Amino acid sequence: MKFGIHNPSWLFGPDSAEIFEAVKTKAQWAEDHGFTWFSVMDHLIQIGNVGAPDEPFMEGWTVLSGLAATTKRIRLATLVSSVHYRNPAHLAKIAAGVDQISRGRLTFGIGAGWFETEYRQYGWEFPPRPAMRIRQMEEAVRLIKSMWTEKRTTFQGKYFQAQDAILEPKPIQRPHPPIMIGGGGEQLTLRAVARHADACNVGGSPDQVRHKYEVLRRHCEAEGRKYEEVERTNIISFVIARDEAALAAKRQKLAVPANYYGVAGTVSQITDLVGRYRDAGVQLLISSAYKNDAETFELLSSDVMPGFAG
Repeated sequence: MKFGIHNPSWLFGPDSAEIFEAVKTKAQWAEDHGFTWFSVMDHLIQIGNVGAPDEPFMEGWTVLSGLAATTKRIRLATLVSSVHYRNPAHLAKIAAGVDQISRGRLTFGIGAGWFETEYRQYGWEFPPRPAMRIRQMEEAVRLIKSMWTEKRTTFQGKYFQAQDAILEPKPIQRPHPPIMIGGGGEQLTLRAVARHADACNVGGSPDQVRHKYEVLRRHCEAEGRKYEEVERTNIISFVIARDEAALAAKRQKLAVPANYYGVAGTVSQITDLVGRYRDAGVQLLISSAYKNDAETFELLSSDVMPGFAG
């Protein structure tokens, strides 16, 4: 089982000019402490279950470019990019550049988009039907793959077009960077994973995740695809402390709400939970920490992860 870090919050201190230095330090620390993955959200404003909409928020692909140049081994990703925020051919070019800068460490995360408030603020049209957004995402992935693998791309889709388009240099990874589709929709999203993706990302309890993977397996069988070809990942937020007393103190210090969307627990409780995710089929567990609590990641690295090595 592998472990990754996801960065959903850009609150590292009072000086917004230091945000990139802080996230760079976080990614470099992750690289040096056994994590194989570092991802950022691709939003323009903060989402509701993480923080206030007007708090500082960095643009994801800009940050990935900087991290690509200042890390050496860790895999980098957006988790995930909305299909609507950039022309897909242009996004293919951006991603190819990050893969070049990182020397082949990009995982291309993409999704159908959902944050309607953000769409409206930035002037994008928000297709109201999820089925349409998912069809647009699938079409975009086909166009992006063509841009990465063909000498020139001519593409006439229902939603996106390209005419004799050149993308050079190509990504370093061959045939292309691995594509991760985020989301757990059982009828359409997981079917899109089976058709187009190299990795999936779902959330939920171990039992919920196990169920999603079984749905994905059935979609793979229907598409004539080997289920084992798709890397199975899960994202979860943690608050970890060494024992119950320390956990109670941390909850108070960080003002962790009673309805916290992640999991707060002791080292032993989180170790047990991670084991349940492993048994559910998770190959890469991607974790974030409430309010960027550094001790949570330190305990995850030093006390939890060694039990799952190899």
